[in-house]
Amino acid sequence: MNSETGFDPALYDRFPTEKQPDEDVEELNRIWAAPKGWGLLTAVNNNYIGFWYVATSFLFFLLAGILALGMRVQLAAPMQEFLPQDTYNQFFTMHGTVMMFLFAVPAVEAIGVMLLPQMLAARDLPFPRLSAYAFWAYFVGGLAFFCSLFVGLAPDGGWFMYPPLTSETYSPGLNADFWLLGIGFIEISAIAGAVEIIVGVLRTRAPNMTLDRMPMFAWAMLVFAVMIVLAFPAVILCTMLLEIERAFNWPFFDPTRGGDPMLWQHLFWFFGHPEVYIIFLPAAGLMSVMVTSIARTELIGYRLNVLALVATGFISFGVWAHHMFATDMPAVSTGYFSAASMAVSLPAGIQVFCWIATLASGKVQSTTPAHFVIGSIVTFTMGGLTGVMVGLVPFDLQVHDTYFIVAHLHYVLIGGMVFPMFAAFYTWAPMTSSKALSDKLGKWIFWLMFTGMHVTFLPMHLTGFMGMPRRVYTYLPGRGFDVLNLTSTIGSFILGAGILLFLFDLARNFRFSTEESAGNVYRGGTLEWLPSGLYSTRSIPVVHSRQPLWDNPNICDEVEEGRYFLPNAPTGTRETLITSPIRAEPQYVQLMPGPSPWPLAAAVFTAGFFLSLTVQAYMFGIFCGVIAVFSVLRWLWETDRPLPDKKEVDIGGGIMVPVAITGPKGHGWWALNVLMVVLGMIAFMAVFAYLYLYGINPEVWIDPPSLGETALIVGANGVALACTWIGRWILKRRAGGYAHDAPWVFQAIAAVILAGSLYLDMTGWQDIGLRPTESGMGAIVFMLMVLQGQVVIISLIMAAYLGFREARGLLTTPTNVTMDIVARFIAYSAIQGTALTLLPRLFLGG
Repeated sequence: MNSETGFDPALYDRFPTEKQPDEDVEELNRIWAAPKGWGLLTAVNNNYIGFWYVATSFLFFLLAGILALGMRVQLAAPMQEFLPQDTYNQFFTMHGTVMMFLFAVPAVEAIGVMLLPQMLAARDLPFPRLSAYAFWAYFVGGLAFFCSLFVGLAPDGGWFMYPPLTSETYSPGLNADFWLLGIGFIEISAIAGAVEIIVGVLRTRAPNMTLDRMPMFAWAMLVFAVMIVLAFPAVILCTMLLEIERAFNWPFFDPTRGGDPMLWQHLFWFFGHPEVYIIFLPAAGLMSVMVTSIARTELIGYRLNVLALVATGFISFGVWAHHMFATDMPAVSTGYFSAASMAVSLPAGIQVFCWIATLASGKVQSTTPAHFVIGSIVTFTMGGLTGVMVGLVPFDLQVHDTYFIVAHLHYVLIGGMVFPMFAAFYTWAPMTSSKALSDKLGKWIFWLMFTGMHVTFLPMHLTGFMGMPRRVYTYLPGRGFDVLNLTSTIGSFILGAGILLFLFDLARNFRFSTEESAGNVYRGGTLEWLPSGLYSTRSIPVVHSRQPLWDNPNICDEVEEGRYFLPNAPTGTRETLITSPIRAEPQYVQLMPGPSPWPLAAAVFTAGFFLSLTVQAYMFGIFCGVIAVFSVLRWLWETDRPLPDKKEVDIGGGIMVPVAITGPKGHGWWALNVLMVVLGMIAFMAVFAYLYLYGINPEVWIDPPSLGETALIVGANGVALACTWIGRWILKRRAGGYAHDAPWVFQAIAAVILAGSLYLDMTGWQDIGLRPTESGMGAIVFMLMVLQGQVVIISLIMAAYLGFREARGLLTTPTNVTMDIVARFIAYSAIQGTALTLLPRLFLGG
């Protein structure tokens, strides 16, 4: 008996059981069926959402590629006039932004949404409506952002948007605002997907799929999602700061009033450099899985690969100022970041050597995935070598902002992500298509793309050495750039021809289907190749190895006959099995929400909210925001529903588990923890910004309000914290039934107290004459209150939502997931409010 879960692993010996009735399959098909016609837009099945997600990310890849071809035509010869200077600036800004924000990260996240449930043998990821919201937010927001190019409002300050170039003084139009608000919105989608992936990987694995038996792709997606949670808050914060500076004249980056443009670089690159590895790690996970099937042997160094993934994620957060060597940093800082830049290449090298060793120890098949995998290893290794070169400060100072950096970046990203993605297309297309893609055409596609890539970017190393700066729209003749640039342009069209041929292969062979598939063409050994339908897998197997399909040739038939866990629908609704995070032992059955129009509505109106802010239509923006919040609450209304007649259900083999659960074992508890980490990281980066601005110019900082006022605010936050605990305690003391004596009132009181303490904090600073428009101190102190105001508003909305549920008799006792989550979030708000109040008042007064 395991003390962690109370589950006896000896129960696994009951499986496989006898064949289950065929009627169970019909029932599963009925329950998991997707809507028809236009109703398909309300589907939440990962089959559909994952496919749409991948297709949309690939669309943005094509659009960004078209922009790149336009730039290459402009640079094919000196003094070209194909693109005017302003248009060229918009092209290169949109190319970089779309590739980094709308293609690279969403593409790997999309592949995760599509593959992970099948790889883990889960019916779906734990929050399917959140996945649907993440996709629609990305789809609507991304297309609206890209369309700014057609109305002359596309951003033109580079994909990094450095101030003061992007300040209101030097970029007075709406172009920069489209970037700031558009990217901030798209990052919300990425974080929503990361929450889904973290909880999904840790809590929905097949029974006995311990951490040591997880597919490498699942490990990579887990590290990827954790990195998003830690890194993306920095870019959310810096986009907020710059947009507030532009809209309301708060001088975060204005050095004449106590701000500093270098603050943007620190915040942006704290996100920007880990993002390179956020893109690479999922692709590396795919490579590890594909190398195994290509070589027909187990991955060499599985645990070393896991260690390398984790180490890469950890070290990458210490490399952000690698991009700032030319900013006159202290020598100690440059030495540290130079060492970290070289250290981060070591775990990547471990993975490459493990792949090579696996290929060398097996029998490599000459297939399209094998071509792309080997091409990826070659190309990525070349990019890694130049990465170590630019990690050396003297060398970096010579090639900084030249085409050498452009070449390095594209070698790393194309070799480390694009080639693995195309290999994945050919490997897993048979899982979602009734026909496999053409292996013969695929090899032509590879050689065109591989040749075009090197012909394009290899000469750029020389162009950079010769001094050609990046981001220039033309150049003078007689500088030695002519032949090299023309060669790069020719190479870009060869690369484009390969992608065009891939589109032809898709049109000719790909036929999306949820009912039949081409099957396991490349003989993979992981669980995504089990017989599947809209419910992912007929029954959830017990896993005894890392390659279950290789080690048990009968497992596909056993799963199809329902001989394992959840062979039917014991609750009569959509459901999946929640397992423990370490040993993957069954804990309870999660009830899954079905199709709903509300995630789509929430995404559309959230996009409307951000677009309204961009064009300063504030009243319409408020309207869209209200509808978006209502849509989110409406989709949540159907969750946490009681099943009084089914406290426990048989999940197969006579094993009984609960249907509903709260506390640390619940998947909602895990999701809320991830959300609180995101909010905490935003607050942490704001604290960094405060300390940074104080350290630059401490003499202009003024004394804070009185200690007595500080004690009052902290005391009020403490009372709010106590109220959240009392409300939960009262509910848990009930013997059962419905709570009509208003334990939710304590949560409402706590939220109101937090609003009052925030008001006292704001008026206290105003009373001593601090104004956000007058100094960097005023701007950053009031920004801390803005961040606290956001969580306070959410707390008030959550308390009101809890009250409505109680009024409708939905606040069941003694356990209730909604009460648990609301109380814990309001408690977090109280703790954050205390921290953000104490920082500027007690520690850094003038």
